[in-house]
Amino acid sequence: MCKRQISAMQSAVLQMALACMLLGTLSTAHAMTDIAAPLPIQQQFTQKLQAAGQGQMRFLGLRIYDARLWVGPGFEAQSFTNYPLALELTYHRNFTGKAIAERSVQEIARQRTVPPDLAQRWTDQLTQWLPDVKLGDRLTGIYIPSQGMQLWLGDKALSPINDTELAQRFFGIWLSPQTSEPRLREALLAEIGKASP
Repeated sequence: MCKRQISAMQSAVLQMALACMLLGTLSTAHAMTDIAAPLPIQQQFTQKLQAAGQGQMRFLGLRIYDARLWVGPGFEAQSFTNYPLALELTYHRNFTGKAIAERSVQEIARQRTVPPDLAQRWTDQLTQWLPDVKLGDRLTGIYIPSQGMQLWLGDKALSPINDTELAQRFFGIWLSPQTSEPRLREALLAEIGKASP
């Protein structure tokens, strides 16, 4: 085979690979816009939620959870606390509710100082609120501006938390520009194109 034929063949293979990558990217992006919020979750809202994005949390290469975000109409990332939203986490590891609560308050405090007594109160509230999770469990948090938040374990509603500041700061773990996981934030906001502060 001459060099010209090899070069033409390499070029064709490269073009085919690029086309496959492009189609894969398009179908992945298309797939998220087709994923509706689970019906019990959607029924908690007066307006239809739209898919905003999805991502995966990893620690030292281990999958911790997959995350998906749905938001209300007109959602703007820089003022996420003004909009209703639902954040779903599907766990790939077992955790106690207490461990999740403690880690959540640590993440909240990384973004902005929390007085020790308030941190303890929030840890206690979240410990009572958050269930233990195991591989495959799906936790969905619903945020309603000026009201607070409610958690769902699969299709079962758990008690609400009416502390609006805690609710805002809790969802800020994923959506605040000060998050410790900016790549996950970007993935969760990818469909709306407003990941930057």
